[in-house]
Amino acid sequence: MGKLLTSLGALALVGLGTAWVLTEPDPLPASSLDGLIGDPERGALVFAAGGCASCHAAPEADDQTASHLGGGRRFETQFGTFIAPNISSDPVHGIGNWSDLEIVNAVMRGVSPEGAHYYPAFPYSSYIRADVADIVDLAAYLRTLPAVTTPSLDHEVGFPFNIRRSLGGWKLLFLNEDWIVETELDAQEIRGRELVEGLAHCGECHTPRNILGGSKTSAWLGGAANPSGDGTIPNITSGKLDWSAEDIAIYLESGFTPSFDTAGGEMVHVVRNMAKLPQSDRNAIAAYLKAVPPVTQ
Repeated sequence: MGKLLTSLGALALVGLGTAWVLTEPDPLPASSLDGLIGDPERGALVFAAGGCASCHAAPEADDQTASHLGGGRRFETQFGTFIAPNISSDPVHGIGNWSDLEIVNAVMRGVSPEGAHYYPAFPYSSYIRADVADIVDLAAYLRTLPAVTTPSLDHEVGFPFNIRRSLGGWKLLFLNEDWIVETELDAQEIRGRELVEGLAHCGECHTPRNILGGSKTSAWLGGAANPSGDGTIPNITSGKLDWSAEDIAIYLESGFTPSFDTAGGEMVHVVRNMAKLPQSDRNAIAAYLKAVPPVTQ
């Protein structure tokens, strides 16, 4: 019996050690940024495409204060309530002292400067598909924005979801750089894919999730329950949305639907951001959405 217990104990230690290694954060190496110098003007477009202000501006922000990224917005989910942090240029409460590499790893790998996992309420599972140069440009732009001295608040997440190390297991299951739609696409559709599947992170809201919060890519952009429990988020594939590519592009710029309704809810923020992009990008998003395999549910 003693030998059996010893063997079981050894196996348990090996298992724990393996799990510890497998759930380690996986940041990009410093060499990933070799030769890259941030361009804040390009970074402003990355900022708009990524919808950064939509989450990180204060809940009461208006058009004049939308670039004051002090955080505080609350996002209720089945796993708890996540509170957007301060990502302003403040060196104490924001990210003013972060290096380009630290910002890139936060955005694209969900890893903090201290080496901890971020919760995937921060959509790094989409941002991982972005170009590193774009995120370096974003970092340059963020440094031009006002410093906000509001401290970030702790997320309201209970056991077992408050065990950050377990997020390494979630990343093993759901975090990868692969494109969702891999069918043959033309140059315009490829640009649309880069935006929709990457920076614009449309799938984070419009794709259903499994019990662990991972995207069900078999129903990509096929609509989902609202994480807050209030209503649903629509299917935007051609299996449900019968708008033309031109209709979609117009909506992304103006917020007007073909039936002369207007965008509501979170889409107000999305349209505001999309309107800042070049017309070619909105056209590319529309072309990609028409090329996505239809979901009819």
